[in-house]
Amino acid sequence: MTDMTDMKNEKDLEGLDGQHNPASNHDDVFGELSEGGPNYRNVGWTGTAVLMMKSQLGLGVLSIPSVFNTLGIIPGVICLLVVATITTWSDYIVGIFKLNHRSVYSIDDAGGLMFGPIGREVFGFVFCVYWIFVAGSGMLSLSIALNAVSNHATCTAAYVAVAAIAGISFASIRTLGRISWLAWIGLVAIVTAVLIVTIAVGVQGRPVSAPQEGPWVSDYKLVGNPSFTEAISAVSSLIFAYAGTPGFFAIVSEMREPRYYTRSLLICQGTVTSIYIAVGCAVYYFCGSYVASPALGSAGSTMKKVSYGFAIPGLLVTTMLFVHLPGKYIFVRALRGSRHLTSNTIVHWSAWISCTFGVGVISYIIASAIPVFDSLVSLIGALLGTFMSFQPMGCMWLYDNWSKGKTERSPRWIAQVCWSVFVISIGTFMMVAGTYGSVVGIIESYNASGGSGAWSCADNSNSS
Repeated sequence: MTDMTDMKNEKDLEGLDGQHNPASNHDDVFGELSEGGPNYRNVGWTGTAVLMMKSQLGLGVLSIPSVFNTLGIIPGVICLLVVATITTWSDYIVGIFKLNHRSVYSIDDAGGLMFGPIGREVFGFVFCVYWIFVAGSGMLSLSIALNAVSNHATCTAAYVAVAAIAGISFASIRTLGRISWLAWIGLVAIVTAVLIVTIAVGVQGRPVSAPQEGPWVSDYKLVGNPSFTEAISAVSSLIFAYAGTPGFFAIVSEMREPRYYTRSLLICQGTVTSIYIAVGCAVYYFCGSYVASPALGSAGSTMKKVSYGFAIPGLLVTTMLFVHLPGKYIFVRALRGSRHLTSNTIVHWSAWISCTFGVGVISYIIASAIPVFDSLVSLIGALLGTFMSFQPMGCMWLYDNWSKGKTERSPRWIAQVCWSVFVISIGTFMMVAGTYGSVVGIIESYNASGGSGAWSCADNSNSS
């Protein structure tokens, strides 16, 4: 009888993301979830997978061909697989840590457990800054798309403002359970857009920025010869392509059943890595050094309009998600333990709208102040992506497992300790070296007039 009941419960838990409002249900993070209020525990494992994929694929896939142009195809794929392996482990640790510590909602809670009040504040501050910068890059990318499909000479700064308004509006949807169906639309849209470009560059013979007269052969490189700053910036862009990790805390916290988290994670990382390799190699192979960044500008004016047209819903969902995550973090931390967190009160709505609006405005300022896509992506990946995706997860494993070595230091335990220390070390190196390379790249870009100025009206759709 018990086995039959367990099987029925498991079947119910494996359902899709339909509405589920229990009469009264206590959660270690949100408190009492009741009828009438927002249900913060309503994401199924399929919704979890698509939210994860959307947080990874949103912007990363648009910079992969440019990374391969810097590193070469072979080193590029190797570096991508290394980053994928490390971040998959980090993502896995997020789920395990959440199961071990149910009261953890975000990375600041993990920092508080490991390092006390100072750790909580440092991790929380970096988390907010990271997602605000990422949301800014999402707005920049969406403004590039709007500029690309428009035939009107509208100022790019105005398009960034439009992207910010749209992102803030959709980000104000209160729960990830309701956002997950939009994530499906966004995921299909962005994948369709990059497939259109991939097919187009293979069919048209040469990229639009290549010489259009005489014979032309792609100058792709199997092995590149970048400088240190170029190479480290390229690897930082790869880290950014997988740096949805800190957002996975919030996603697993809103799952109906967190024990299915690993299933969703494997689907996400396997799909994302396959798309990155396929799209990155194909686009770079056909375009060579003439590949555009973002990659959707590589196939000529007409195809650029078509691909960006398909991409706009995906980029909008990306921006929405990246505004929602830091807004939700601030909101939960401000009202945690209060009835206003899960009740439709004036305090609840005022705080929620203020959080998403504030995050959106700051992200808009960042997007307008650093309007160079590649430079912004590599800077975020280096300075903040590694610190959010590498070092904390190594520390989290050590926090939960270090005491086991006092009783029995098995070879497996020693290997896992070494791996955790390696992840912390490589993350610290990439944070310092990558930030240096990215800052140098931004300075060189402006010195060479390769990027537009802050709040400019230039078209950035072919920035590189």
